[in-house]
Amino acid sequence: MTEATVQATPRRRPISKQQIETVVSRSVAIFGLLFGAQTFPVMLGQLDELPPVWAWTMNIVIFGSLLFSVVASVLKRWVRTANLIVAFAYLAALSSWPLAVNDPSMVAGDRPWLWFLCTVATAAAAVALPVWMATAYLIIAPTVYGVIRLFPSGGGAKWDLAAIDTLYAVILGGAVLVLITLLRQAAAGVDAAQSTAVSRYSHAVRQHATEVERVQVDSIVHDSVLTTLLEAARAHTPDAMELSSRMAANAIGHLQEAQVASPDDESTIDLHKLAARISDAAKTLSAPIEVRIRAIGSGSVPVQTAEALYSAAMQAMVNSLQHAGDDPKVLRWVTIRGIGEDGIHIEVGDTGVGFDFVAVPTERLGLRVSIIERVANIGGAVDVDSSPGEGTVITITWPEVEA
Repeated sequence: MTEATVQATPRRRPISKQQIETVVSRSVAIFGLLFGAQTFPVMLGQLDELPPVWAWTMNIVIFGSLLFSVVASVLKRWVRTANLIVAFAYLAALSSWPLAVNDPSMVAGDRPWLWFLCTVATAAAAVALPVWMATAYLIIAPTVYGVIRLFPSGGGAKWDLAAIDTLYAVILGGAVLVLITLLRQAAAGVDAAQSTAVSRYSHAVRQHATEVERVQVDSIVHDSVLTTLLEAARAHTPDAMELSSRMAANAIGHLQEAQVASPDDESTIDLHKLAARISDAAKTLSAPIEVRIRAIGSGSVPVQTAEALYSAAMQAMVNSLQHAGDDPKVLRWVTIRGIGEDGIHIEVGDTGVGFDFVAVPTERLGLRVSIIERVANIGGAVDVDSSPGEGTVITITWPEVEA
């Protein structure tokens, strides 16, 4: 057997609202810090026009909040608080600008330096506030700036120039707000879809577990309990009674094992051991069964799969003993061969009386539940080839081979 090393490819995590919030907050924070750095020389040039207390207080609050937003976005903590401080500190500085300048009657030679941070403030509001509040801020902040531009302290601009500056700020800030909103909605949609998928998957898993448990219990009832009861009813000799007693103890053991069995058991069993177990079981039955083992692979199967395959094969052999007829000339056999390295093919056949599968009553659990459903639940397939007077061949294949 040639072993190949397969490196697991890391799963790509789907986009989520938390990831979008992180990307958006960091982008806005870095964007704000860079614009703040570019604005710093303009602020220093207008420092003489402003009272020192107001100027340095606003500078420390605005630039400090921009730095705080960067730190908060990296730490993923206090992000909304930091951006709220940026947005409202900017609005407070902008609103008080005409009252803060040393001589409001003097016409300023340039735009107030706060103009260059208008988009930064609207972007911070988009991060920190709900959409409707961020939209209101988007209108209010540029409008306040446009009004200030009409005053001498704001440059004494004409109304059309002030309107253009206001409109420019609204358009640029609106683009940022729309982009952030769309990203959030897309991420929320992905989160909702993922939550729905997980919920549906959990429901499907629960349904599958219930079905597997039902088939397991039905199989145990048929394989062990009913067989034990039938054998006990025919027990008229001490040996038969002792056999019935052992069968009853085995049936109780099967029920106890089913109670504590975990479908999540990840242990495995070699295919050779599974074939040997089926072969040993065939030798203990009351009629001779020829066992043929052909080229079993070197792989292994999960314990739950091995148990299902063993139980299905055992039930097929018991069915043959019970229903193929008492003619000594009836031949019975079990053929076990490998499919690749990890697959297995089990054929249980006889030359007995045969039967019509379609005519088998649905309440008969032996073939439908103990063999067919049991194998289907582990991803295998069962083929029943039988007709009256022609014998029976039951073929169990795992895993199921697609046609």
